[in-house]
Amino acid sequence: MSADIKVPTLGESVTTATVAKWLKHPGDAVNEDDPLVELETDKVSVEVPAPQAGVLGPLLVPEGEEVEVGTVLSTIEAGKGAAPKAAAAPAPKKEAAPAGVQAQPATPGPVARPATPPSDVAAQGAAAVAFPSARKMMTEQGVSAAQVGTGTGKDGRITKGDVQSFLSQPRAAQPAAAARPPRQDDPREERVKMTRLRRTIARRLKDAQNTAALLTTFNEVDMSAVMQMRAEYKDLFIKKHNGVKLGFMSIFSRAVIAALQEFPAINAEIDGDDVIYREFVNLGIAVGGPNGLVVPVIRDADKMSFAQIEGTIAGFGKKAREGTLKIDELSGGTFSITNGGIYGSLMSTPIINAPQSAILGMHAIQDRPVAVDGQVVIRPMMYIALTYDHRIVDGKEAVSFLVRVKQNVEDPRRLLLQV
Repeated sequence: MSADIKVPTLGESVTTATVAKWLKHPGDAVNEDDPLVELETDKVSVEVPAPQAGVLGPLLVPEGEEVEVGTVLSTIEAGKGAAPKAAAAPAPKKEAAPAGVQAQPATPGPVARPATPPSDVAAQGAAAVAFPSARKMMTEQGVSAAQVGTGTGKDGRITKGDVQSFLSQPRAAQPAAAARPPRQDDPREERVKMTRLRRTIARRLKDAQNTAALLTTFNEVDMSAVMQMRAEYKDLFIKKHNGVKLGFMSIFSRAVIAALQEFPAINAEIDGDDVIYREFVNLGIAVGGPNGLVVPVIRDADKMSFAQIEGTIAGFGKKAREGTLKIDELSGGTFSITNGGIYGSLMSTPIINAPQSAILGMHAIQDRPVAVDGQVVIRPMMYIALTYDHRIVDGKEAVSFLVRVKQNVEDPRRLLLQV
């Protein structure tokens, strides 16, 4: 009995993926839930597991091909070639695993993780810029993607209609392929194809700059009270909340949530000619992983305690390091916080994660001389930055929001008293 291996549902607003790497070969015996193929989406990579034990059939879609949800990638034939479930070899340790391959979690279903550069992806030339039907027609007609030019498909990819339109032009009107010779790489250079995730990040950040009216305002926070409170209660906090540690992120998160409730435009978004205001906060928290930063989302963070926020962030950090974040954990945010201070950044201007309207940047804590009651004293200070979309957020709102965050952090009692 055979079972189809299909492209699974990929999450919110994600309808296509690229076949980044086949992890098994035709004829291989596989166990149920063994990872078979790695798909790369606009957000993360997804490993598709085997629906049953058996022998892998022909690969119906090659590496580098774009596929839609529901596309059949291959089949598995149940038979004597299948390895028994109980006889499966133990999963290799993470440090011994080949780059780009993740251990399969115990729960079935696709698992998402930050994309790794698939160095052996075979797609080249037109495969990166044209849909399969368009590539076939270009091959048959002897034309190149450079001659057809930028397509009308998603991300500028060439469609079959674009090729037909090009071929319908008089030959004299058809542009010739670019005469510029290809760039000659230095032997000391390494050329690596950008992953779909990195291309998407680059496009979205540039789109945010091109679309939104971005502006950044700065302030600084005296961290003395927070550091003193943390030192005084950290042991009790850990004991009370089953090992969850009290960090700065939960304090800044609660300070931000309180300020967002006071200035709702910063938690809103523009949709055409409308503004969508929200009565909830889905807080995106940038966390570091082996392949860079990802921004998982704490849903309904406004209803969570300090301990719940800390526990959720710690869980996201663990998943980011292990590469087990799921797609739905990376979408739906209404406001984001990024902490470049853990890498030593003193000041920066973060870029908003569209369609969000603002992002808060935290930075390194440094002892600096400041004036307090007419006296120069040394205090642990942190610069904070708010980048916002000036189309929806006025300067007064942005500055007032950042001042409120500063006040909430410098005097955490305000959070308890909600003042």
